[in-house]
Amino acid sequence: MAKLILSMDGLVLKEIALNQERLSIGRKPQNDIQIDNLAISGEHAVVVTILADSFLEDLNSTNGTLVNGQPVKKHFLRNNDVIELGKYKLKYVSDLQAGAAASDFEKNAAIRSGTLRMPSELQLAPGENLGRSGVGMASQAKPPMAGLAAAVQLLNGPNAGKELDLTKTLTTLGKPGLQVAVIARRPHGYFITHVEGHKFPILNGRVLDAQAVPLGDHDIIEIAGIKMEFFLKD
Repeated sequence: MAKLILSMDGLVLKEIALNQERLSIGRKPQNDIQIDNLAISGEHAVVVTILADSFLEDLNSTNGTLVNGQPVKKHFLRNNDVIELGKYKLKYVSDLQAGAAASDFEKNAAIRSGTLRMPSELQLAPGENLGRSGVGMASQAKPPMAGLAAAVQLLNGPNAGKELDLTKTLTTLGKPGLQVAVIARRPHGYFITHVEGHKFPILNGRVLDAQAVPLGDHDIIEIAGIKMEFFLKD
């Protein structure tokens, strides 16, 4: 199980296991991690953890949030990332010895680093030609409802034509450090959200903002130079 190590001036104050989906950080006492310091906003940031993946989001704090010295709004956390809030630091540590869950995490890490090439999360390289013709029209379909299976098919790049089933609660797509987005499977449909990078995903030719956007059947998504089609499965 991943954890956060809270420290100040090199002194470790506590360790917090990421054993819940949403963990809030801020000065107010109702936060899961309370930091009683005026440099910290009342509700400063939140860490969302789904399966083996954790995401940090700054909640429009007054003084901002840094990760490895860089200001962030949303950030996909990787092992040994250091979150900075004023004089306080939170180090993100992944436990790779936690059985099957760890095995999945290691596989995902290999995919993200490029050592394992798969047509799935984060291992997407830009290409020139589309894998299918006649795709690219904006979908007018309503968001799919609960219970419907869905997938994305890569349309260009070395893995063009391959499909990725969206069976997880959260599927990560893109390239860490460049552009990362997630597709969330919710009870009332599938939604895409920007997580990391200066450039935002493109949906049916329109650049998205920081808000989650519902996906419709045959929507065309572009992330980190890769085009893919979202579709419902029979």
